[in-house]
Amino acid sequence: MDDKGFISIEYLFSIFILLIIASGLLFFTQATIESNNNIENNVEHRLVLDNLASLINQVNSHGEGYSAYIHLDSGIGYYEITVEWDKLTMRQSNKISETKILPLKISSRYELYSGRTYLISKTEDGKIVIT
Repeated sequence: MDDKGFISIEYLFSIFILLIIASGLLFFTQATIESNNNIENNVEHRLVLDNLASLINQVNSHGEGYSAYIHLDSGIGYYEITVEWDKLTMRQSNKISETKILPLKISSRYELYSGRTYLISKTEDGKIVIT
């Protein structure tokens, strides 16, 4: 401001530039935080699916009569897992994640829900059963 109380054009322009830079930084920060949250959710889904697939493969490789329990933790919220043929599909609200179970092919379709415990076993005829 000058001695008469008027603001110069340069001063107004510098304030305008500072506001643009600040809003750009806020937008970038928000986008980064959102991206990190999405990555964290995807990793949690992948860990649940990989753990289940690993346990199914472990039961399959140990032979007939072997079984193991798995508890599907509900710490990440409600979800359901569909076990069919050679893949696992996890659905949670609007997200869907998949993983393959190799080299296994399951003949039945199973629906698993978070917060519950399931028994995975291999029967005498070589089939994987989830109860």
